[in-house]
Amino acid sequence: MTQVNIHVAKAHLSDLIQKALLGEEIIIARDNKPMVKLVPFLPTEKKQRRIGLAKNLVFMTPDFDEPLEDFQDYEK
Repeated sequence: MTQVNIHVAKAHLSDLIQKALLGEEIIIARDNKPMVKLVPFLPTEKKQRRIGLAKNLVFMTPDFDEPLEDFQDYEK
C-alpha cells in the first residue's frame, strides 16, 4: 500500500494510476490523514441475454386485466 499526500498525487498522477492498474493500493491523504483510495475501474462484461428463459414460469389468468370487484364503485 502506498500513501501519498494530495500535492504529490497531483504531481505524479500518471505513475499512481499505473501502479493502481497493476494492483497496488494507493491512498491519497491530506495532512497525512487518508482521504481517498485510488483503485482501477474495470467494467464487468455484460452477458448476452437469452430470450425465453422464463417461458412457462409465469402464469396469468385470462381475466388478469379485468376490473376488481372492490373497485366497481369507482368506475364510470
